[in-house]
Amino acid sequence: MTQQQAAQSPQRPAAATGAGASAAVVERNGIDPVPDAERHGTPRALFWPWAASGLSLLGIAYGSYVMGLGLNAWQAVATGTVGYVLSFVLVGLVSVAGARTGMPTMAMGRSLFGRQGNKLPTVFSYVSNVGWETVLVALSSLGGAAILARVWPAAFARTDGRTPTTGAQALCFAVTAVAVVVVGVYGHALIMKVQKYLTAAITVMTAAYMVLTAGRIHLSALTAGRPAGLGTAVGGVVFAMTLLGLGWVNCGADYSRYLPRDSSARAVTGWTTLGGVLAPVVLLVFGVLLNAGDPKLAAAAAADPVGALAAALPTWFLVPYLLTAIGGFASGAIMDIYSSGMSLLALGLPVRRHLAVLVDGALMAVGGWYVLFVSPSFFATFQAFLSVIGVAMAAWTAVFLVARWRVRHSRTEPAAAPAVRWPAVLSLTVATGVGLGLITSADPNIARVVGFLLTDGAAHGTLGAMNLGVVAALLVAGVLYALTAPKGDR
Repeated sequence: MTQQQAAQSPQRPAAATGAGASAAVVERNGIDPVPDAERHGTPRALFWPWAASGLSLLGIAYGSYVMGLGLNAWQAVATGTVGYVLSFVLVGLVSVAGARTGMPTMAMGRSLFGRQGNKLPTVFSYVSNVGWETVLVALSSLGGAAILARVWPAAFARTDGRTPTTGAQALCFAVTAVAVVVVGVYGHALIMKVQKYLTAAITVMTAAYMVLTAGRIHLSALTAGRPAGLGTAVGGVVFAMTLLGLGWVNCGADYSRYLPRDSSARAVTGWTTLGGVLAPVVLLVFGVLLNAGDPKLAAAAAADPVGALAAALPTWFLVPYLLTAIGGFASGAIMDIYSSGMSLLALGLPVRRHLAVLVDGALMAVGGWYVLFVSPSFFATFQAFLSVIGVAMAAWTAVFLVARWRVRHSRTEPAAAPAVRWPAVLSLTVATGVGLGLITSADPNIARVVGFLLTDGAAHGTLGAMNLGVVAALLVAGVLYALTAPKGDR
């Protein structure tokens, strides 16, 4: 057995995994398949981690973001909902493969892309996970810094007495990052337990927030405003897909692989989709109504999603609100850092899973520094990141699901995969290139490397607003792979 195989296939104590798993014991399973003896639970259990991942007050800001594309209120609700559902159905379908094979998402790609070829999509997956966890922990730190500035202004507020200092933001980022890393190190059992409690607590606090800010909502706003054109509406659906499901599609199997092998595919897909979509849709509707009732909120949320949404709150509720925001952001970051550790192992890093999480934490610190202290606009950087990663993940999803459809009766990957399976690698590469050429970015640094298939007029017109690169990547990758992969290519 090689060093890498030993790192990825450790001896697993029965108490650390399986039906008797303890949340206080570090998970020992790496990217090796979970044995049938350690499988447990029902698809219904998938509702809790996915519900916690989407139950973030950032979901309210998403309403402002979608309307910022030029849509009126009802269009923003409709396109956002469609985009959320479509994208999370993809997560649910990927989750089915986890239950069938017992393997994390990106490890399954070795049989599809080859041992070396799988490193290409795994790098995309890793960047996606680390990017998301960085954004979420950075936003969490903004909430924590606002609490410090309010309760201890002499030490943590600037001269205005309210704005947090750089030191406050850095301190809160460090504390939140450490907490996220610790949960990620303990692994699957602790995550499933923590997410269940976070879902309950954040639901209560979010409901209270919505009640306190209900006075700023005007239902008449749903019928106000001129509808945007079809191109902008399509752009809203695509943007919503990148906001939610396409950011999670490479993680789906990571949380379903402990389910029994014969778990219902419909149940796995359904509970995953319901958990991932239910809270975000409610928050989207509320965010759209809040934005329509107070248009200035959109501009403020683009720069500081946490602070903008807190502006209308009474002082006595500010601390509970910010604690809710911190919990919501952290719940998503916990799932991201666990999955990013799995991606590192799939890349071939010869360490155990819990040590890979520590590597992610270090990279998260570097990314957080950029988001908090370098990026000129949170929204511009965030939207650009979503579009670029959304293209790559859409292309990977198409190849993966076409392959799973073709071999849906296969229970495990082939015993020996070649170094590279070219049909899958080329389909992913070509589709990603086409997709990147058809998207635009408001971040000047990222704008230099995207949109190269668009003329200046198209980039600044309806076609550029649609960001069709994500859809194009999905379609091109699926069609190319279906046409080029031999029937026996798994």
